[in-house]
Amino acid sequence: MGDLELLLPGEAAVLVRGLRSFPLREIGSGGWNQQHENLEKLNMQAILDATASQGEPIQELLVTHGKVHHEASIINLLETVFFHKELQKQAELMEFEIASKALSVLRYITDCVDSLSLSTLNRMLSTHNLPCLLVELLEHNPWSRREEGKLQQFEGGRWQTVAPSEQQKLSKLDGQVWIALYNLLLSHEARARYCLTSFAKGQLLKLQAFLTDTLVDQLPNLAGLQGFLAHLALTETQPPKKDLVLEQIPEIWERLERENRGKWQAIAKYQLRHVFSPSEQDLRLQARRWAETYRLDVLEAIAPERPRCAYCSAEASKRCSRCQNEWYCCRECQVKHWEKHGKACVLAAQGDRAK
Repeated sequence: MGDLELLLPGEAAVLVRGLRSFPLREIGSGGWNQQHENLEKLNMQAILDATASQGEPIQELLVTHGKVHHEASIINLLETVFFHKELQKQAELMEFEIASKALSVLRYITDCVDSLSLSTLNRMLSTHNLPCLLVELLEHNPWSRREEGKLQQFEGGRWQTVAPSEQQKLSKLDGQVWIALYNLLLSHEARARYCLTSFAKGQLLKLQAFLTDTLVDQLPNLAGLQGFLAHLALTETQPPKKDLVLEQIPEIWERLERENRGKWQAIAKYQLRHVFSPSEQDLRLQARRWAETYRLDVLEAIAPERPRCAYCSAEASKRCSRCQNEWYCCRECQVKHWEKHGKACVLAAQGDRAK
């Protein structure tokens, strides 16, 4: 494992072996919280291993102990994402970050598009028309914005100012969309299933305006997408298909409804009494456990990139001591930025004291 270890190999194996499913009424209980902590530790250790190029020991443990089948572990990962209700004041930012991560997950799914089930492929291409949705994303580019004339991009869970010298560089989210489009449009299976109606053709041809030489230099595979679009411009459109497609039923949802039918009020009363009414001692204990789980040295190590100076966008190591919200590379930049940051800094500090 990497130089910084959150879990020893033996500890990771014990945590993986202990992973289990919980009945609905136990969601949020002490045992569920303990597993939530274990999942967070496994997740952070997996990131540390990947950062240090130490292989994938956590993934190997999950497969060895039969805790995942292919990539099914995403169910547990999504469960951990939506648990933190104490972050309601950051709901919009969290929603945007979750959406960006979902986009990354979608791109990884498209990497395996030729091996997806027929029902999955049909929902992606026919029900939701993902290629056209991805074109819309590139057109509106919601992860980029301009604030006071400066270009900002959403990366690492926050909006960051992009230095002028970096503005031609492809962002991570732009790259995910382009790769997903490449996978969907050039895959043999997907092309055989995708109906190129006049609407779809019109939407896809919009991509030609975005496929600049600078973009292709950064993602050379997109040259193949350029060729596909050139051919598409000369291709006759197709009428909508009316194939009969059998889709899988939502088995997990059906099972939850079946197992808990007639028990919903009892489950709510049980959770109100045992989960949502913690004592002060329970809250203190939980806070201590979270502090041990989210160690500062580990969080800094797994951060996608280092903070950037709010004034010059250089890598920063100093934080505003009053509000703790802005980062700076030096004292000089902090002084220059104070005219813009001052009012927000005072308000943020007053808000923290009021709490």
